[in-house]
Amino acid sequence: MNPNQLSRFLSLVLRHKPDEAAVTLDSAGWCEIDALIAGARQKGHIFTREEIAAIVASNDKQRFALSDDGLRIRANQGHSVGVDLGLQPQTPPDTLFHGTVARFLDAIRREGLRKMRRSHVHLSRDQETAAKVGERRGEAIILRIDAHAMHAKGHSFFLSANGVWLVDAVPPEHIHFPE
Repeated sequence: MNPNQLSRFLSLVLRHKPDEAAVTLDSAGWCEIDALIAGARQKGHIFTREEIAAIVASNDKQRFALSDDGLRIRANQGHSVGVDLGLQPQTPPDTLFHGTVARFLDAIRREGLRKMRRSHVHLSRDQETAAKVGERRGEAIILRIDAHAMHAKGHSFFLSANGVWLVDAVPPEHIHFPE
């Protein structure tokens, strides 16, 4: 499995479908690396502990974390399966950003940003990161989020281990659309 394939496979298993590697995530999203390797092998996916460590260390978005003892792995955010990452509410920067594409703008104008199948809406601290996120689906459109006003109204924000800001939803009145 090349590094890109392994990263995608880890995202699939650790965020959405642990059964693809015949593993179970604990309540905090962790799974034993040895169980992951063995379960994936049963399903025809071959990789080593060293390859996993390299992906965790080199992933530009820092999507994964290893436990302090190096025996377990989890995704830092983006889950569609129920896990509790143990994140505490944080005060966000005044402005955060979200990258999207044109085909979603009408729905976002009506309904705001919703978590859909994930546990949170993902927001970026800077426009460049938001653009990279949006570009995965086409030409990126960057939305500016008034996080200060949302926080003042009682919305809870969380900061994942890899610097992604998480919130349950962003109402349309807190979204500034480009002209």
